Amino acid sequence: MAVLLQRYRPFLPGTDVGLALAVVALLSILILPLPTVILDLGLALSVTSSVLVLMVALFLRRPLDFTSFPTLLLLTTLLRLSLEVATTRLILSHGNEGPLAAGHVVAAFGGFLMGGDVVIGLILFTILLVVNFMVITKGSGRIAEVAARFSLDAMPGKQMAIDAELNAGAITDKVARLRRRELEEESGFYGAMDGAAKFVRGDAIASLLITAINILGGLAIGLIRHGMAFSDAAATFTTLTVGDGLVSQIPALLVSTAAGIVVTKGGTEGAADVALVRQLGGNPKPLALAAGAAAVLALMPGLPALPFLVLGGLAGGGAFLRHRNPPRPPATEEEEAAVVSAAPAEPPVADAMRIDTIRLELGYGLLPLAGGDQPKLTEQIRALRRTIAVEMGFVLPPVRIQDNMQLGADSYSIRIKEIEAGRGEVRPTRFLAMDPRGGLPDLPGERTTEPAFGLPALWIDAAAREEATVRGCTVVDPASVLTTHLTEILRETMSELLSFSETQKLLDDLPREQQKLVADLIPSQISTGAVQRVLQALLAERVSIRDLPTILEGVQEACGSGLRGVAPIVQHVRNRLARQISDAHTGPGGYIPLISLSPEWEGAFLESLVGPPEDRQLAMAPTRLNDFITRLRHALDSAAQNGEQPVILTSSGIRAPVRAIVERLRPATPVLAQSEIFARARIRTVGSVS
Repeated sequence: MAVLLQRYRPFLPGTDVGLALAVVALLSILILPLPTVILDLGLALSVTSSVLVLMVALFLRRPLDFTSFPTLLLLTTLLRLSLEVATTRLILSHGNEGPLAAGHVVAAFGGFLMGGDVVIGLILFTILLVVNFMVITKGSGRIAEVAARFSLDAMPGKQMAIDAELNAGAITDKVARLRRRELEEESGFYGAMDGAAKFVRGDAIASLLITAINILGGLAIGLIRHGMAFSDAAATFTTLTVGDGLVSQIPALLVSTAAGIVVTKGGTEGAADVALVRQLGGNPKPLALAAGAAAVLALMPGLPALPFLVLGGLAGGGAFLRHRNPPRPPATEEEEAAVVSAAPAEPPVADAMRIDTIRLELGYGLLPLAGGDQPKLTEQIRALRRTIAVEMGFVLPPVRIQDNMQLGADSYSIRIKEIEAGRGEVRPTRFLAMDPRGGLPDLPGERTTEPAFGLPALWIDAAAREEATVRGCTVVDPASVLTTHLTEILRETMSELLSFSETQKLLDDLPREQQKLVADLIPSQISTGAVQRVLQALLAERVSIRDLPTILEGVQEACGSGLRGVAPIVQHVRNRLARQISDAHTGPGGYIPLISLSPEWEGAFLESLVGPPEDRQLAMAPTRLNDFITRLRHALDSAAQNGEQPVILTSSGIRAPVRAIVERLRPATPVLAQSEIFARARIRTVGSVS
């Protein structure tokens, strides 16, 4: 038996082959004649399956738990129409043989349920048809259409809410993916229900037409072909036809009711019985009023007193019990959070050891910037992550936003790996005004310093914003001030944020045609950790790693030529990225402004380098080094006064030590080697260190 079951398992119900065979069998009923035994089995299956569908719909907790319902609606409709075609074939061909011509099920519905009266059967069938077609099917179809439209309209807002919670660190990436998948399933489900509701509506119309065809065709065949009397032909064929209509319309009514329950459930959680009892009997006042109304109706002359008294007593008893035991109100999100925080269970020690890669702490006065009806700060942080990903080729970790009662009301703190990297103050109800020409704007306001670049600025009222704009000042809202500060800190510390796992993810996400390069390079020529350090060195000087294939090719060339150590490999990669680096530092005038070093300083730096070639260190005398810093600062200030943002140009051998000096003086000033200037790039010398 087990061997036989294993052999025919692919053809059993619940498998793909079994479903395909079932659909083919349904379609074959439309063409092939069926014996009455198989027809009775099919009609019994139709009635039983419709009851099952109704029960499943009643006990659903949420509509998305029955995502196969639109497909099931199509299959049950196809089953009923196929069986109606099969019964029509038997009624018209063998109807003159008696009431069992179309099987025992049709005969039972046509005889027992109709009471043997054709007129009653016709009236009952018409009522069922009207209820199904005009009330249930039409209403559920309209609800499905509106639900599908609203679901599609609300999807962008729900997706933005998920992104905001993800950026704020309230949920993890896994939870965000699950919620996005639920949104897609919800949209697809209501869209499918909108179309599936048309199946039931069309089924009702088809049943009406089939019934009329059966009655007229049966009368014509009985009178003309079989020579039956009109009364006998009318009684025989009408009884069979109405029985066929009833045995198809009752399952259709059940399935239509199930469809209406599913689409009207909406966002109600829990089974329908629980939701109805909770919402109808949750308040004692409506129950008491209903009991009083039933008692008044029981006292009215001509109305039966017993039914109304029984119902009034039940409603009054329910109101009394509900008054004595009021339902507990559902806990709000704040209460649930308080219960969770007050739980005696001690959190795992591992949770205390976890650190937030990027965290933004806000004083209580700045919380409206990250919440409320328009959380502008979270939207700007999401846009910031997207911008940095496009510019630098590196997706930043989520930024966790939380309140800190130890901070001032208008203060904030930016922490990178739990260490404070920046702090500032913003006025949430004011705007920051800055003069692009330097100095303070001539406006009334609170004097301050812009936190990102240290420029003098004023906090002005919203009423003075238009006047400041007219005077040529740059006016920034509080959320943008905070986001700008966060952006600069992230750009300065981006190399620290590129972890080993993020490096591995960047390598794994490369296109398939680039995976051969990764396989040849790692680990035979260089380790993943060394690649991470190369990428960190590039990010530390704000060089984009988005062109990762070119970077890996440069690493492979450097390793193949015998270079060892991170510094020589980084320099070789920077030479490969000359066009990208030159384009990034080309100014508005279309040229790269340069500050060059005199030959004397070039020689002084070369003579001061000590150590092995792969790790050379600068050993210049302090007085000589201070002299260089003074001359370099003077050259940078002169270029800045002329509106230039210059690049310091050196030879390849001393670029790294000069960069180490400039990083402490002006971190945002780039230092390029001569080999990193693209051959076709336009350059202009705007100063020199002599």
